[in-house]
Amino acid sequence: MNIIEVQNLTKEYGNHRGIFNLNFEVLQGEVVGFLGSNGAGKTTTIRHLMGFIRPQQGISKIFNRNSFYDAAYIQENVGYLPGEISFLDNNMTGNAFIQFMAQIKGNVPKDRLNYLVDYFELDTSIKIKKMSKGTKQKLGLIIAFMQNPSVLILDEPTSGLDPIMQNKFIELLKKEKLKGKTIFMSSHIFEEIENVCDRVLMIKGGRLVTSQNIEDLRNNRQKHYTITFSNTEYASAFARLYPDSICTQNKVSFLLCGNVNKLLGELGQYNVKDILVRNQTIEEIFQQYYRGDKNDIFIDEERA
Repeated sequence: MNIIEVQNLTKEYGNHRGIFNLNFEVLQGEVVGFLGSNGAGKTTTIRHLMGFIRPQQGISKIFNRNSFYDAAYIQENVGYLPGEISFLDNNMTGNAFIQFMAQIKGNVPKDRLNYLVDYFELDTSIKIKKMSKGTKQKLGLIIAFMQNPSVLILDEPTSGLDPIMQNKFIELLKKEKLKGKTIFMSSHIFEEIENVCDRVLMIKGGRLVTSQNIEDLRNNRQKHYTITFSNTEYASAFARLYPDSICTQNKVSFLLCGNVNKLLGELGQYNVKDILVRNQTIEEIFQQYYRGDKNDIFIDEERA
């Protein structure tokens, strides 16, 4: 069952800025990461989903309801964290703001609220105007999660958080995932995307360039090899077998997907001192898409 649907969504601001003919779905219980550089269209897409922007073309839906025309229902029932948090009254304390938002949303379990305040170690007695960016971010996360919503839409949720709080957020997200929550989140922290998400969507210039399952990315990504030979002659000879490799003195570095047996056979002809191997990261794959190095850019037709 699709909880989030985007069909031909378009909003053009001129000078090739905006989003153009976006199509994707998010299944019930799925955790999807939304990746893109600054200005790629992530926040514009999310603001459409929440009903803050009227599309020029196409439609977005949550709970099978039109995001724009049913915005009040969606905003009441979706846990939302904006990319740039603004508060109605910076003179309010954290506690006063939480209580204000709880009244608006309604049906906020007190034990859930207390748990989140303790979990994020938030001092709710501080006035918002005296809070650091990270403290304001924790307050925003508490507001997004406190209603125990079935759907969470989070725009750069760890922005401003220190590494300890980033890890705590990831652990909370994993718990919410186990409960079957549907989560759609943009992020620049690739590690959290890989650790939590089932699938990633990549957007560039307002257009969707790929939709891939995290497990497929893990299985199909290339490996970084750095081979250290006993001398420079061996290194130079081996490097000629891999034209895209980098040869520095007696070391040769290159990317390779598969063909490990072939590689081992080739290395058997040389005196090898050391082999270092590591997988490509999600960030490196993302950078390849953005540089246009990927030859297999695709849209998952079953979902898009």
